[in-house]
Amino acid sequence: MLKMVGFDGDDTLWRSEDYYRAANVEFAAIVGAYVDLDDAEVHARMLATERRNLALFGYGAKGMTLSMVEAAIELTDRRISAADIERIMALGKRVLQHPVVLLPGIRQAVAAVAARYPVVLITKGDLFHQERKVAESSLSGQFRRIEIVSEKNPATYRRLLDEFDLAAHEFAMVGNSLRSDIAPVVRLGGWGVHMPYHVTWAHELEAELDPRDAPHWRAVAGAAEIPAALAQLDALAPA
Repeated sequence: MLKMVGFDGDDTLWRSEDYYRAANVEFAAIVGAYVDLDDAEVHARMLATERRNLALFGYGAKGMTLSMVEAAIELTDRRISAADIERIMALGKRVLQHPVVLLPGIRQAVAAVAARYPVVLITKGDLFHQERKVAESSLSGQFRRIEIVSEKNPATYRRLLDEFDLAAHEFAMVGNSLRSDIAPVVRLGGWGVHMPYHVTWAHELEAELDPRDAPHWRAVAGAAEIPAALAQLDALAPA
């Protein structure tokens, strides 16, 4: 039977990607004063820059901002003005200060799950930014433990499961990203509840899920369906 449930943070508990998307739209408008946006393939080149920098900057708004500055310099052949670099920096600061808005029904869903299982929060990104969002969410009291990690992969989940003293089949993860929340846990032999968000960063759309893993995870349309999906998986989990 399941002995613990993990929840993701961004776009599972609270809105996040919307603010990044808005920043990217404004970034394109700034760069568009220097280059033809269609010819420059701004969004594709920005994504490539972010991916290239992940190992250096990690995930989150600070890494995005530095990647925006780098991409803007490259896209404009160093013609971008200091004033526009300042505007790009302001975009990043705005994302770091965005309000924490919980997704509909998630507070009730977390409480319902916490009444049945110990729950933990496992989120990735910039430490200061994630700590602020956790604090402002008013959900921290529901979690037995809060983990802010640099990456979500099988090695990270294996380390956490060892620290929790759990076998993989005793753990389920709830999140919006197949790549970060579901696939790594399922690959270890655990369980997943996928709650897609209406927009997802392209990097998180890359997932490796074998069709044979289908019994180990469920997709839900909203937070209200999470407790029932976990109950279904719990019935399948070996004692």
